[in-house]
Amino acid sequence: MIILKIGGSIITDKDSSVAKVDYNNLNRVCEEIKQSFMEENIHPQLEDGLVLVHGAGSFAHPPASKYKIGQAFSEEELPEKRIGFTETLVAGRKLDTYVCEALWKHDIPAVSLPPSSFITTTNKRITNCNLDLIKRYLELGFVPVLYGDVVLDTNEKFVVISGDQIIQNLASRMSFDRVVLGTDVDGVYDKNPKKHSDAKLIENVHSIDDITQIESTTNVDVTGGMVGKVKELLDLAYSGVSSEIVNANKPGIIAASLQNKKVKGTKISKK
Repeated sequence: MIILKIGGSIITDKDSSVAKVDYNNLNRVCEEIKQSFMEENIHPQLEDGLVLVHGAGSFAHPPASKYKIGQAFSEEELPEKRIGFTETLVAGRKLDTYVCEALWKHDIPAVSLPPSSFITTTNKRITNCNLDLIKRYLELGFVPVLYGDVVLDTNEKFVVISGDQIIQNLASRMSFDRVVLGTDVDGVYDKNPKKHSDAKLIENVHSIDDITQIESTTNVDVTGGMVGKVKELLDLAYSGVSSEIVNANKPGIIAASLQNKKVKGTKISKK
């Protein structure tokens, strides 16, 4: 089985002041997933099942940031925080509806599983996640679709959880073979490739020491940015599941990755 993560910067205009879907990218990615499921292309790992996780992009990040969801607050602030929680939740589900609709139009049997409905956390880390729900859909041949969301937290009342933390939790507890993360850069760099022409791609990451000196390759959002992704994936690597970060902006890369072909990117694995 494979987990595929498509970053919010791929399927939305993440820098837009209003929520905006990048339909060109979204439809292209859906087509690449569809092609990967074709009988002549399908890899045995994909044949066993696919879970898709997507980012929030220009939909849920702005309200989460505006209301500072995940930061400590007083009882007096609770009414306003509730509004922020709801606004963030609704925004995330709107984008998820667009994603699932695009998948369905490409003959992919996607089923939306909003994390807020079956995941809770303690101190911002997942402590309860109903895997039976996901397993049942996979057994029936569906493609479960999850995303970064707002959830209830035992100590913090409610917080934002990233798609990357969801991936780490699922892959460490289920029998996944690989994780593929589609971002807007070719992988992990020693410095931001969007700002530095001499940035060097780090092709392999085996420990936290490999990333301690790197800059974040994108702006750090409410879910932690690139460094946050790598830390989650390193935890996963230590449990035996490797990951690769690739550029989903480039046509054909997602299809090639799902078919287990070698592509430019960063592999995160145990040494």
